[in-house]
Amino acid sequence: MSNNNNHPLGKAPWFHIIVSTGLGSGFFPGAPGTFAGFIALVIWYTLYLVLLPTTLFWVIFALIVIITFVGVWTSNVMEKYWGADPRTVVIDEYVGTWIPLLAAPSEKNTLLFAIIGFVLFRIIDIFKPLGCRWVDQNVKGGWGVMLDDVLAGFYALILLIVMKSIF
Repeated sequence: MSNNNNHPLGKAPWFHIIVSTGLGSGFFPGAPGTFAGFIALVIWYTLYLVLLPTTLFWVIFALIVIITFVGVWTSNVMEKYWGADPRTVVIDEYVGTWIPLLAAPSEKNTLLFAIIGFVLFRIIDIFKPLGCRWVDQNVKGGWGVMLDDVLAGFYALILLIVMKSIF
């Protein structure tokens, strides 16, 4: 998480503001990362309702890959205007939320597993265990913004797969 939460937000290109803040969800007061992750969960669930499971998997996988690279690019741009890893840049939360949701669909309890995946990601992202904190503190620029959430999402994915195999 950014350590410059009180950094003044300078004038930046509108396209990058819209993309990097997750369509403005990064301006949500209090917990913009959690709010952005929740919006990502809603997007995923909407796609779940209209797509076949295999199609859903590949659409979300493609979104993860594409948004990761777009996130690196737009985060690099935004750091020039708003400083390193600004709190309002939440595009990384979308990617991190979607990663465990790759394993959420099931014959029953899909919504429950999706919520568990979201919660697992947020807990891991907040506490940053197992290398997440190292990535957050040592990888600079857009890659640093994105990769700690990718790693947190990957850990949440593993935990969700284990939970699904138990229950």
